[in-house]
Amino acid sequence: MSETPIIAQKSPSVNVLGTVLQPCSIDPVTGFFRNGCCDTGPMDHGSHTVCVVMTDEFLAYSKYLGNDLSTPMPQYRFPGLKAGDRWCLCAARFMQAHDEGVAPHVQLAATHQGALAIVPLEILKRYATG
Repeated sequence: MSETPIIAQKSPSVNVLGTVLQPCSIDPVTGFFRNGCCDTGPMDHGSHTVCVVMTDEFLAYSKYLGNDLSTPMPQYRFPGLKAGDRWCLCAARFMQAHDEGVAPHVQLAATHQGALAIVPLEILKRYATG
């Protein structure tokens, strides 16, 4: 008997503004599905739904917490992030960074509505850019 492969399914691609989810980044490529968008679905337990613009302050904070996003890892095709790069961040990590006063900027049109289960829209709007 062969095993049925697990297929990751996406939730509808709608942003926090209620419109079509815009791409976050294709260079570097981001998203749970590595499609450049902050799409989510049942398999995305981290809710990689907030499209952020990295800052040096946030990258240092993330590294301090044990999630080094700035060091390249070629074995995973990960170039490492720098200030100005866009990235689909876990909603809980964004909220944590907000609570600590180091949250990066947010691209609302590229932030999936699934983020609203963790981060209130009013907070996302405080960090909105472009």
